[in-house]
Amino acid sequence: MFFLVAVLLLLGMVLGAVAHLPVSSSVLAAVGIAVWLGIFALRERHARRS
Repeated sequence: MFFLVAVLLLLGMVLGAVAHLPVSSSVLAAVGIAVWLGIFALRERHARRS
């Protein structure tokens, strides 16, 4: 239960911060995170096949 409360608190803080940023900054951060996750997924897929 404590873990759930902590996650919801952190999510609220992040969403609150994004609400105050300009849209271009939010989109740039989202694209950066998406690219990082894509690279991570490709590396993991490659590591499991080797």
